[in-house]
Parts: sequence; structure tokens; C-alpha cells
Amino acid sequence: MHPGRRLNAYLWIYGALLAIVLAQFAASDDLTLGRRPWENLQRTAAEMSRPSFLNIWYGNEQLEFRADDGRLLRVENQRASEQRFLLALAEAVWTTFKIATLGSFLAAVLALPCGLVAAKNMQAPLWVARAVRFILDVARSIHTLVFGLIIVGIIGLGPMAGVLAIAAHSFGSYGKLYAESIEAVDAELIQSGLALGLTPMQTLVFGLGRTMVPRWLSVHLYIWEFNVRDSTVLGLIGAGGLGLLVSEAVSLYQWGRLATILLAIVALVAAFDGLSRKIRHDITG
Repeated sequence: MHPGRRLNAYLWIYGALLAIVLAQFAASDDLTLGRRPWENLQRTAAEMSRPSFLNIWYGNEQLEFRADDGRLLRVENQRASEQRFLLALAEAVWTTFKIATLGSFLAAVLALPCGLVAAKNMQAPLWVARAVRFILDVARSIHTLVFGLIIVGIIGLGPMAGVLAIAAHSFGSYGKLYAESIEAVDAELIQSGLALGLTPMQTLVFGLGRTMVPRWLSVHLYIWEFNVRDSTVLGLIGAGGLGLLVSEAVSLYQWGRLATILLAIVALVAAFDGLSRKIRHDITG
């Protein structure tokens, strides 16, 4: 089939799929936005427009909390309270980064031999290659949060559960991208190695090592960058880091603190994204 006709066919299929999805949502009355969505949005946006970190300078040092009958319950220094919160936030940011870093490294190391076996031009035994590809597909198809829930149930709460959840999901992504980068190697280079009596694996490792290492490092940085974002929500299931603070802020309707946490997440991801992009540019040219 002509590529243009194939594209049109895919677009028609996609359009039909969207029509079916919309029709079923409408039939089950799931397209509603709830009661007073605009009012709720305005109220939430107004509260989040004043991030809590501003209390460091403008907070009430004698904030009174009273019962419904007017009795004074306690007096709080908002500035001192916000200082303690920001220290906890900084620790959570560092914990999140540690989870993403160790989980990514563990997955990258474990996935490399699987990527070598899964690559079609490495000529591994067919049944072995298919089994490895299946394992990589399974790991990639299960979301990090699902792995996190399972691992928390096995080893308990804490950052190590987050590390293993990141590693379990990323293992599949690393293996797939490693295999694709190997399959992109010029077939003539592999044939040259075979002519010299080397296996495809030996050709890749000994003959093309300097070519492949920058590609693999680029893959590692890309997934590491993604995992920095992904690990920010693992605290929601008890794996430590920023997600725990997000959960607390939402459950207590502390929208100002949630705004501060979201700003910290954006800053962390943006900083790592910029650094990762520069390193990938430097190593790949």
C-alpha cells in the first residue's frame, strides 16, 4: 500500500477509535465536570497563587487558631513554621533525586545484557531473544506506581521501595532502547567483524565500543531524566520523597504549600533537564 494511503487509513482508524471512546463516555455520563467546576477552579487557583514560601517574609508571627465557639486553641508563628517546612521540602527533593538516581543506575546495569541479547542483529538464539524481549515488554508495560505498590507490600515503606520500583519499570525501557540503538548499527560494520572471525557480540563490544558508549549514555540520561519526574509521585504510596508532601498538602487542603511543592518539582525537573540536554549534546555531538 502507498505510504499516503496507509497514513490515511491509520488516521481513519484513529478517528473511529476516538468516536467510540467519546460515545461510550457520553453514554455513561462520564463527560461531566462535577458541580460548580468554575467556582472550585477559581477558589483553588486563588489559594495556590500565594505559595506558602512567602510566609518566610510575610507570615503572621502570632497566627491564632480558634474553635467554633471562639476559644483560643493555639498561636502559631507562620514564619518559623514555614522555615521548618522548607527544610523538610529540601530533604524530600534530595530523597526524590536519590531514588531516581539509584533506581536508574540499577536498571541500566541490569538491562544492558538484555538489550544485547534482544537486538536482532546480535543473532542470539531465537528462543532466548524472544524470551528476553517478552520480559522487557512486561517490565515496560507495568507502571512504576504499580511496581511501587507491590514492592511496598513486600519490603515495607521507605525510599528503597521507590528505588526498586523505578528500577523494575525502567529495566524494560532501558533494554528496549539499548536494543534499538544496537539494531541501528550499520550492517556492513557487523559483516566486517564476521569476516574477521568475530561474532556480532564481539564486533559490537570490541570493535564498536567507542561508538556505542555515547549512545548508551544518551539513553541513560534520557531515562534518568524521566525517572526524576516519575519519582516525585512515589511518595504517594509510601516510597518517600516529594510525593509524601504532595499527599499531605492535598489531604489537608493546604493549597499554598502545594504550590510551593509544585514549584520545587518544576525547578528540580527543569534543572536536571537542562543539565541532561547539555551532557547529551556534548557526548553525541
